[in-house]
Amino acid sequence: MGRLKRALRSVFDDANIEQITAEDLTGEYPAIEYVPPHGRFSLDIVARLGDAFGYEDIEAEELAIDDFHIRVATPRMLWKMKKDTVRPQDRVDAEALRQGFKLED
Repeated sequence: MGRLKRALRSVFDDANIEQITAEDLTGEYPAIEYVPPHGRFSLDIVARLGDAFGYEDIEAEELAIDDFHIRVATPRMLWKMKKDTVRPQDRVDAEALRQGFKLED
C-alpha cells in the first residue's frame, strides 16, 4: 500500500490519498476509483486483476498526460473488463464505453 500511495503522491498533491487502505483493495470487489483534485479524469485502481485477465491479455496503449507517459487499457478492454462484473457502476461505465466508442461484441 505504501508504494501505491507514494506513486499517487508523486503525481498529485492530495491529502485524501492517505484515506486509501489495504482493505479497500482486498474485499469481494477489490477496486477503488481515485479522482485527483483537478477532476479531469479518474483512475480505477484494481487489485487481483490477474484473477480475471492475464497481463498479456490486456489491450493497452500509451498516453501522455502533461509530462507523464502511462499505459492504459484501451476503451475496448475497459468495456470487456466492466461489462460483466457485479458492481452496478461498472455496468453503467461499460454501456457508456460501448456507446461512446461504438463497440460491439
